[in-house]
Amino acid sequence: MVPYTKALVATLFLACTDVAFGGIEKQAWGEFEGAPVSLYTLRNAKDASIRVTDYGATLVAIVVPDRNGKMGDVALGFDDLQGYRDHRFIGSTVGRYGNRIAKGGLTVDGKSYKLVTNNGPNHLHGGKRGFDTFVWKAETIDAKDGPAIRFTRTSPDGEESYPGNLSTSVTYTLTNENVVRLEYTATTDATTVVNLTNHSHFNLAGTDGVAIEPVLDHLLQVHANRYTPFDGTHIPTGEIAPVEGTPLDFRKPTRIGQQIAKADGGKGGGYDHNFVVNDWAGGTDGKLIPVATVTEPKSGRKMDVFSTEPGVQFYSDNGFNGSLKGKGGLGFPKHAGFCLETQHFPDSPNRPEFPTTVLTPGQTYRSTTEYRFSTTAPSP
Repeated sequence: MVPYTKALVATLFLACTDVAFGGIEKQAWGEFEGAPVSLYTLRNAKDASIRVTDYGATLVAIVVPDRNGKMGDVALGFDDLQGYRDHRFIGSTVGRYGNRIAKGGLTVDGKSYKLVTNNGPNHLHGGKRGFDTFVWKAETIDAKDGPAIRFTRTSPDGEESYPGNLSTSVTYTLTNENVVRLEYTATTDATTVVNLTNHSHFNLAGTDGVAIEPVLDHLLQVHANRYTPFDGTHIPTGEIAPVEGTPLDFRKPTRIGQQIAKADGGKGGGYDHNFVVNDWAGGTDGKLIPVATVTEPKSGRKMDVFSTEPGVQFYSDNGFNGSLKGKGGLGFPKHAGFCLETQHFPDSPNRPEFPTTVLTPGQTYRSTTEYRFSTTAPSP
């Protein structure tokens, strides 16, 4: 596929005349298991755009301006469908359960379930066939503040050994204020657990240049005084510990690379930690609360994250080594991007002291996250 350019977007939107309210363009993007796959481009009134696909309800691109007005794609990804088929969890919707469940063990209503263990001894991101590996049904919707699209699918009872038929929706909106909003809902006909999130990998310097630079100089602030320590397989111990005095102290804007070598006990990996969001405190009743702020000094791009979720998993792309090629054939170096996965805590089904992830018939699971893009002034 031709690499993403502003000229290509202009071509895609040639038929859209009502630019004051943005628009949505659909194009064929291959097929999967006999089902057609489509790519959708949403553009707002400020010429920012996002691309999403019904394969995995995946966020493919986020194109926003830098401080000089130059547009750039700030999401890691691929030029074609095959890239997403071959490499999971890049921009995708993760479910039924984002993050890890210890040893794949789950008890719901007194009945034990054994989930697949696909991350060492643990269950990760919904298993071998999580929500990221299916083609969702797509429909454009009439949003008041910018173009929007809703993806839906029903996960049948027993899928990846989870109980209950789970009907799920994910709505992407690109507002005219350069906010990317993700809204999730789910209902079930039997008691189950659910923990949905998005697994976008961000690089605010932009990913459409001659090379992708690591995000070590990005400034990160996480609105969290505490985190959940974990064992050697990344399963929480149950403790809620202060970040003060640790490499996880991002209460003030801090270079991601400042203490990254110490983040995993000096093993040279990086960050893959769950933070406890300060203002959640037992529930927000749908109110969006500040989670994190990231700024890239050279471009001036800034991303504020707001969510209704009690936790956020910060991952610093520790597994890349340059061999994986993304958009435009550019390799992903170690720490090519960062993830801020808003969600409930890892292994919550086995930790009654953590905020619950149980969903019962008659309830509706709701979760909202916003990525708010803006720019900062240059340093004096």
